[in-house]
Amino acid sequence: MHELIMWLVNTIGDMGYTGIFLLMAMESSVIPVPSELVMPPAGYLAHQGEMNAWIAIFWGTAGSLVGAYANYFAAHYLGRPLLLRYGKYVWITEEKFAKVEKYFKDHGEISTFIGRLLPVVRHLISLPAGLAGMNHFKFSFYTLAGAGIWVTILTYIGYFIGANQELIMKYSRQALIGVVVISAVIIFFYVRAHQKKRHGGTAA
Repeated sequence: MHELIMWLVNTIGDMGYTGIFLLMAMESSVIPVPSELVMPPAGYLAHQGEMNAWIAIFWGTAGSLVGAYANYFAAHYLGRPLLLRYGKYVWITEEKFAKVEKYFKDHGEISTFIGRLLPVVRHLISLPAGLAGMNHFKFSFYTLAGAGIWVTILTYIGYFIGANQELIMKYSRQALIGVVVISAVIIFFYVRAHQKKRHGGTAA
């Protein structure tokens, strides 16, 4: 782990903001590059005066959007036709597919935003969004919002802690737990608000 951290610090230092952009684009697609090993070293380099933290956050977030769109377009232009044609063989009917599309039409914003904050989910949330053809403005906005928050947290963990990989992983886990709890609270109030709105509409 120590060698990997130092390699990332050196790689990002050598490639600069381009390295951050490429690594975060990979992290946001299906290539398993943990963001916890990309942005904290960038924050450490910012603390050393070799980078600007906000520029690093900008390029990290931009890379996340590009990686997310790689999944989005792959699902939309490759996955969608295949699912519609062959999905019946794995019990994915057009009716079920229509439900997925309707779900993302109704709840795509909250799903994309929360998904960008959660491990594993952040790699996959762009796929159903692409399958459902989620509006590009909404997809971009909520992807940038969720990714921007997580990238900022990780960058400043590295900024204040430095190159101590044990502390970085410790505080990254604590930050993740906090993000999961906050996400659960957001989902709870979102569901309640949606239920009230639906019941109000039914009553009317």
